[in-house]
Amino acid sequence: MITIKKSNERGATKWDWLESYHSFSFGEYYDPQNIHFGPLRVINDDIVAPGGGFPTHPHQNMEIVTYVLSGALEHKDSTGTHEVIRAGELQKMTAGKGVYHSEFNSSQNNPVHLLQIWILPNKTGLEPSYDQRSWNVEERKNKLLKVASPNLYEDTIFINQDASIYISSLEAEKDVSFTNEEGRGIYLHIISGEVELDNQVYTNGDAIQVTGNELFKLKAKSDAELIVFEVSMNFNK
Repeated sequence: MITIKKSNERGATKWDWLESYHSFSFGEYYDPQNIHFGPLRVINDDIVAPGGGFPTHPHQNMEIVTYVLSGALEHKDSTGTHEVIRAGELQKMTAGKGVYHSEFNSSQNNPVHLLQIWILPNKTGLEPSYDQRSWNVEERKNKLLKVASPNLYEDTIFINQDASIYISSLEAEKDVSFTNEEGRGIYLHIISGEVELDNQVYTNGDAIQVTGNELFKLKAKSDAELIVFEVSMNFNK
């Protein structure tokens, strides 16, 4: 089964320093039919104004992934980690039994555009931890590049859940195929560009949800950036 979620159906938060679009219920945006997709709980598409950001606040029992699309984000947390996440880099924080952190645009002149992603972990009370990686465009050009997984032996960011994350940079007229199995799900978020599925064109902020046994092909109508989540649909909430 393939379900399309259009960009304009997302929730929205707009403050003087933040423009944020919510793929799932978050903050004041609540839709009881749109809480999560398997263990995937949050995808917030955030644009943070120069100098703006999220002051120190707590989290626990969540895998928090940040993918910076443009600009740079400064991260500090109570484990002593202090890093700048730049465009093309992926960061994961295991909040586990509890952590405090802040995220600020590290520039006083340019906005930062990022995806903030939350994944429910397979265990509670984990020790907080941090990982950050970068990949260049060539590594993900016209293919799915796995960047996070539950496999400690893969050269990816480790996720404490049966969930994997892929990124892709598709050139115009190139395509990529997806196969989904029963009991699993694929959630594909279009970051930018235009892609075609079944003679319909989708663009920035649109999403494609896949469950059940499905094989489908996505074709780029213009240069496009994608992020794809492959998850178990059977998990303990």
